[in-house]
Amino acid sequence: MKKKLIVILGGGESGVGAALLAKKNGLKIFLSDSGIILNKYKKILIQNEIPFEEKGHTESIIAQKAIKVIKSPGISRKNSIIKRINFLGIPIQSELEFGKSYLNHSYVISITGSNGKTTTSSIIYQILKREGINVGIAGNIGRSFSKEVIKKKTFTYWK
Repeated sequence: MKKKLIVILGGGESGVGAALLAKKNGLKIFLSDSGIILNKYKKILIQNEIPFEEKGHTESIIAQKAIKVIKSPGISRKNSIIKRINFLGIPIQSELEFGKSYLNHSYVISITGSNGKTTTSSIIYQILKREGINVGIAGNIGRSFSKEVIKKKTFTYWK
């Protein structure tokens, strides 16, 4: 059986964003979530004809068909499925890394720390936007980086 799938783990904002970006770029994808996918995300997946599963991962699909796994940030590297994927030698990429791979001549501003990230991100976003820069804001602020990449393509801002 020939491996040919990009498997996306996580059916929330990040996972669905990565699935949409992958679909837009012609990749064959499969999204898998160990829990229940919210209806708003199911609708997006169905509308975009993205195959998915919920309430568990079908390990045979991942093991036999995945050429790469895109992991949502909420999934711990210590998770048993992640350990299995590592054991199998399947490359794992974060949603941020995946999204960044589709940026052309763009800048990414990353804001880290314990306190004030949302406020700082919002202020920088507003300043850049006011200056007429085509800017997006994503990350812990509630928007998928990959979705912003689809929308903006020129200047993307990550929080």
